[in-house]
Amino acid sequence: MTPTAVLLSAGLDSAVLAAAEARSGEVHPIYVSTGLAWERGELAALDRLLAAPPFAPHVAPLARLSFTVQDLYPATHWALRGTPPAFDTPDEDVYLAGRNIVLLSKAAIYCSRHGISRIALGPLAGNPFPDATPQFFETMARALSLGLAHTVIVEAPFASMEKSDVIHLGIELGVPLELTLSCMNPQDGRHCGRCSKCRERRDAFAEARVTDPTHYATVPLR
Repeated sequence: MTPTAVLLSAGLDSAVLAAAEARSGEVHPIYVSTGLAWERGELAALDRLLAAPPFAPHVAPLARLSFTVQDLYPATHWALRGTPPAFDTPDEDVYLAGRNIVLLSKAAIYCSRHGISRIALGPLAGNPFPDATPQFFETMARALSLGLAHTVIVEAPFASMEKSDVIHLGIELGVPLELTLSCMNPQDGRHCGRCSKCRERRDAFAEARVTDPTHYATVPLR
């Protein structure tokens, strides 16, 4: 079975991606800590998620890597302070410069040392960021392959899917969606209900016509 490294954040999209990849190959989940405010909540959610079916015992233990951005972003940056943009903020305003460059660089070095050639990550249709395009992934894979003298393939299997589609796939695969975390300001293991990631999640369940199983610290605006 071909091993695949999946960049896993505990979010709905990456969790379903890991479960989907596990159907056809060996999955090695990777979490890259960069110093952002919500990482403690994500890691706690990952512990719960990976201990549950369909992940346990079919997915390898989580590899925890680090690559700080605290010396790249100003100390006042909302992602470092834990003060995310409001509920209806458009995606363009939550851009984290170089996010996928950081994640892929660190993951690729790990993969080169563990004999893994394929890296999968979970951007969806309509992702507006420059480091989530097919051209970027293809070019980044070539550069990493050259620089590491190790074949690196970067794929985004959900690039043509909407989040509502991912929800349906997650249900089909038996992913415990209530254990996933898609929030930029988690409160004691619960979604804040006020950030734009919570709005995106809430809207996706409504579009999918699936009851939202998420525990919100504050009832979302809609």
